[in-house]
Amino acid sequence: MLTDTAKITIEAGSGGNGAVSFHREKYVAAGGPDGGDGGDGGNVVFVADKTLSTLADFRYKKKYKAESGTGGAGARRNGKRGSDIIVKVPCGTIIRNINSGRVIADLTKDGESFIAAKGGRGGWGNSHFATPTRQVPKFAKPGLKGEVKEIQLELKLIADVGLIGFPNVGKSTLLSVISAARPKIANYHFTTLEPNLGVVVISPEQSFVAADIPGLIEGASEGVGLGHDFLRHIERTRMLIHVVDVSGIEGRNPIEDFDKINEELEKYNPVLASKKQVVAANKTDLNTGGELLTAFKKEMAERGYTVFEISAATGKGVKELIGYTYNELLTIPKEEITQVTEDIDETYEDEPFKIYKDGDTYCVEGGYISYLIDSTNFGDYESVSHFQDALRKKGIIEALEKEGIKEGDIVRLYDIEFEFVY
Repeated sequence: MLTDTAKITIEAGSGGNGAVSFHREKYVAAGGPDGGDGGDGGNVVFVADKTLSTLADFRYKKKYKAESGTGGAGARRNGKRGSDIIVKVPCGTIIRNINSGRVIADLTKDGESFIAAKGGRGGWGNSHFATPTRQVPKFAKPGLKGEVKEIQLELKLIADVGLIGFPNVGKSTLLSVISAARPKIANYHFTTLEPNLGVVVISPEQSFVAADIPGLIEGASEGVGLGHDFLRHIERTRMLIHVVDVSGIEGRNPIEDFDKINEELEKYNPVLASKKQVVAANKTDLNTGGELLTAFKKEMAERGYTVFEISAATGKGVKELIGYTYNELLTIPKEEITQVTEDIDETYEDEPFKIYKDGDTYCVEGGYISYLIDSTNFGDYESVSHFQDALRKKGIIEALEKEGIKEGDIVRLYDIEFEFVY
């Protein structure tokens, strides 16, 4: 198997800002605060889709961003929630946190979904902060920023199609023509010593994975050469392209070659021999007399096989072969995909705050601290009072005390400094 990977950036939508507004109505002297809440930001949602086979689309688009919520308004009108962005991936895709290297999701079933980045909450309007002693709150909460993450998508590619045949019949050349794979190619037997995989792209939304299986020989089913290793790679393919050299330049009989390969498949595992096969009669550009090709096509037709006359070297007939193969794959179900064996990390979110010392100064940082500072009007007594209450409720004051802070010590929250007072 080959791992198809893609690194992308995802960004959830930010929440809309709460509104600062006061009710205004004729003959109503003090209507009170009526600022509405901001709408929540949209999420980045990954969804497994059985119609996809590769991560090829992520080579062209590297950033996915959800819609932000809109701001609140007067008359307690709340902002609109931002729309989620749905990102479709093939079944069997794992989502990995690049920073920690840990798996955060494994999508194996069609339709399975995962919220990889959560949208920010909308900010509260000033109507939330009215109290008997604070009747004219002149502040509101800004919306929280949406999560931004760099992630890696990984898909264990199991080939949809296996290219089989004797050594040196042109399987590697064919793979290099139909995909971006660049297997080692030379005019001698056993150039390929391990399977090469390539993604065959029909259109931006149509593709499949093909594997160039190293050439089989007689006795492969008994383990001759690397027979068992080679045959094992064919087991999970959905169909086979049987490449046969019909040129006769090596003195071989294509019908006999075809039979010998299928005998090895049958001996190793009868299921392999029963897989759908399409026959690629290769090296037709080197066929001078044509007798071998004619006899081969007649025999294959009598057995019910579809034969394509191709030349992997010149590209003749290759497009037709690939189009037929893709349409056949649509009728063959995929095997159920096994989940990854790694533990899925459920604790990948950042901590809300951290405390460290810079000389004698206690520094507090974190996403929540930044949000709290942005939402505070330090020129308004009531807003500052709310800020202090929030520090205590979130456990920040308690955490500072555990670090040994004393009255009069300096606390720095990014660009804000103040003396610690009990």
